[in-house]
Amino acid sequence: MASKKSPKPRPEEFRSEALAAALEKQDVAAVALALRHGNTVVPLLRAGARDNPLDGGEVWTFRDPNTGEVALLLFSDAKNKPANLPPDIGIYSPAWLEKFLTTHRETITTVFLDIAGPHPMQASPDELLKALA
Repeated sequence: MASKKSPKPRPEEFRSEALAAALEKQDVAAVALALRHGNTVVPLLRAGARDNPLDGGEVWTFRDPNTGEVALLLFSDAKNKPANLPPDIGIYSPAWLEKFLTTHRETITTVFLDIAGPHPMQASPDELLKALA
């Protein structure tokens, strides 16, 4: 008997309802709760890309050419990722986010949530680590 597997979600279906709702309300406590208990969408590098400020990582980060500061971009929905970012995405757990921010806390200066809208927010890695604790 052949087993039926449920279809793998397509990247455009990646979404965190709780994070989207919290960002819409601009509710910092709800954003913290959503990040602590749900997944986030993260842009990924394509294989062989060389423009990532974090050596050896597959997560795409942005380095400001004027200041050299590095930002991590998180999204509540794959549809909110601007088209000018790398096309690949991943969906990651709160445990992954906490480990990533801890590992790169000396390099990442800010985290943008849904940077292009519809309801963007910004936080420091330390603020997010407190929220995830």
